[in-house]
Amino acid sequence: MAMTIHVDIVSAEEEIYSGTAEMLFAPLATGEVGVLPRHAPLLARMKPGEVRVRTGSEELFFYVSGGILEVQPHVITVLADTVVRAKDLDEAEVLKAKERAEAAMKSRQAKVDYARAQAELAEAMAQLRAIQKLRERARK
Repeated sequence: MAMTIHVDIVSAEEEIYSGTAEMLFAPLATGEVGVLPRHAPLLARMKPGEVRVRTGSEELFFYVSGGILEVQPHVITVLADTVVRAKDLDEAEVLKAKERAEAAMKSRQAKVDYARAQAELAEAMAQLRAIQKLRERARK
């Protein structure tokens, strides 16, 4: 039997996942990290992307909008403003958000918050990558 670690994935609104895992992968600002049981303590900032939880019998996929990853020897906590199960992402809505952000960035109006439009575009692109990865895995 493989060693496991407890994982909690929490958004600002609710707890999305709580259970044991053999490994967790998370998108940090410095690159992707894989965490196994008894990992050294870590506190790191996450960028928008996909969090994968390998439970042994299956692999679960979540989209996070960024946030904090806290690793203790026997517990991993993913804390994000927004967490969505990857299978629940709506591709059509994500594409609309991407188009709105691109249009806002192209607009030369003084009212446009360029930094906000950039952040919305980055989030939409991360969601699209999560959808594409999920599709690729479904084909296998």
